[in-house]
Amino acid sequence: MAADERASSGSILDEITVVDLTTFVTGGFSTLMLANQGAEVIKVERPGMGDTLRHSGPPFVAPDGESDRGVTAADEGESPYFWTVNSDKLSVEINLQAESGREVLYDLVGEADVVIENYRPGTAEKLGVSYEDLAPHNEELVYCSISAFGETGPWSDRPGYDLLVQGMSGIMEVTGEEGRSPVKVGIPLTDLITGMWASFGVVSALYRRERTGEGDRIELGMLDAALPWLTKQAGKAFVGEHPTRMGTRDPVLAPYQTYPTADGYLNVACGNQKIYEELCEALDRPDLLADPRFESNSARVKHMDALEAELTEVFERRTTEEWVEDLAVEKDLPVGPIHSVSDALDNPQTRARGTVTRIDHPTAGEIPVIEHPLNFANAESGFERPPPLLGEHTEAILRELGYDDADVDRLKGEGAIPNRD
Repeated sequence: MAADERASSGSILDEITVVDLTTFVTGGFSTLMLANQGAEVIKVERPGMGDTLRHSGPPFVAPDGESDRGVTAADEGESPYFWTVNSDKLSVEINLQAESGREVLYDLVGEADVVIENYRPGTAEKLGVSYEDLAPHNEELVYCSISAFGETGPWSDRPGYDLLVQGMSGIMEVTGEEGRSPVKVGIPLTDLITGMWASFGVVSALYRRERTGEGDRIELGMLDAALPWLTKQAGKAFVGEHPTRMGTRDPVLAPYQTYPTADGYLNVACGNQKIYEELCEALDRPDLLADPRFESNSARVKHMDALEAELTEVFERRTTEEWVEDLAVEKDLPVGPIHSVSDALDNPQTRARGTVTRIDHPTAGEIPVIEHPLNFANAESGFERPPPLLGEHTEAILRELGYDDADVDRLKGEGAIPNRD
């Protein structure tokens, strides 16, 4: 759908065009967020290969829509992982190593508002797609560069992935059980953090452009992006303390952790003194209120072991469902179960909120899409299109740029775009 067709949708980023030169998750999640708010995102991919994330699996989904762990990308299976960060985008295949391919990109950038790339520092310059290369084609361009460690400092030339950044950011030092090995957070956390910072930076730069008429270049590193999320752990480090792994415990609140029940686990989150007092009353344990070890949050943090032993003995008497019904539903206390991923995606709350919707995919049939959580009173948001097939929109985008049949044939002959005739 062209930008002028989307203008009536009332989305905040209507008529904003984003050229996405990224691969993997950091840039992909950033441009996904922009697409969700109405931007037209044109994903520029390597001919014949595309985004590496297209080949991340198993599982893959065969063209008949059936999931098959035996299907590989070479068998033309689709990666559900790719889907999760590429809904509502257009895909064009352009060979940026061909001069005529770069000329196509320059034409595309001339009509765009934003370019996002996550090449290793120096690669964009080698390809001729750096900010300095593209800005002359669009003086109001907002250009965002993402890398592992940023473009300055002694680590800037190092390759980096989420696992490395989780370790180097201190996140793995405080994740896992006390006395055991460091644990990676189970999602690509620093990729997603970085993608969110990138989209925030882009929207901020677009707002500034509205006021000044000037484009901008945004540069960020994954490690820099992760550090502000340390919050309470950083606060302890700033005063000379050494945050460590605490399992599900919290360094500054108690009780604020997971407890075993008769058939599973229960999360209990006492964020203030009033909630703790109400919990003790609900558990019929006035003795815990009278115990000087537990009389204040500060005291409870100092005596976490003793408090955990007391509450574990209580929570193990009943099932998780019984505790949730009694404490969360009937007494309005902040306790909850630990859901499987499938249960987290499909439960009465997510169904009521329309969190997971479905979109028709051209080869896989109807596929699920996780909607983004921003609900505006005076604007629309949401995904309208499925993730694109590789190069699905190449010729259509070229036609919008004014290329005719002869131009398209020339580009195919020069290897700038694929020739699948």
